[in-house]
Amino acid sequence: MQKLLLRIDAISTLVGQLFAWLIVLLTLMICWEVFSRYALGTPHAWTFDVANMLYGTLFMMAGAYTLARNGHVRGDVLYGFFPPRTQAAIDLVLYVVFFIPGTVALAWAGIDFFNESLAQNEHSSIAADGPPVYPVKAVIPVAGAFLLLQGAAEIVRCVICLRRGAWPRRAGDVEEVDVEKLKQTIEADRQDGAPRQPAAYEPPATQRDTR
Repeated sequence: MQKLLLRIDAISTLVGQLFAWLIVLLTLMICWEVFSRYALGTPHAWTFDVANMLYGTLFMMAGAYTLARNGHVRGDVLYGFFPPRTQAAIDLVLYVVFFIPGTVALAWAGIDFFNESLAQNEHSSIAADGPPVYPVKAVIPVAGAFLLLQGAAEIVRCVICLRRGAWPRRAGDVEEVDVEKLKQTIEADRQDGAPRQPAAYEPPATQRDTR
């Protein structure tokens, strides 16, 4: 089971890293457009649309990769101090109640969006010669499928943690540095037997009384 989970992580990571190259393409395109607009005097009306499409594609296809790296935003001020089984129980409820229905709805709606856009040969209406929109709408169900695959792996991890009392290993764990430092500080205070007091203020040498 652990090998299967790591394989799913590897798939999500590979997809995310491949689509991350869109940042390079987007940067080069914007640089060329700035040069073309101000140096050559030949702006392109389609640049705004293509930039949005590239960024939207990157954003959607990075979802599974971010989930595999446990990098999505989490308000874990309290969560980080819970024991693993409590964390797993909370995550499992949230995955089942919110994540799975929301992602399925996203992928299902994306299929309809793509089919309608393709049937109409939809193009962007911002510019007269706007680029086609249906290739980007095709990314919606694809991104949803990868997100569901990674979500299934995360649900299995929650079940394993509930049984064993510890989170299974994942490739390239992402640690919450601030939470870990806070834990270490609190643990050090407990060992000292008293909370740490801030160091006394000492003015700079230029402000000291040298008389």
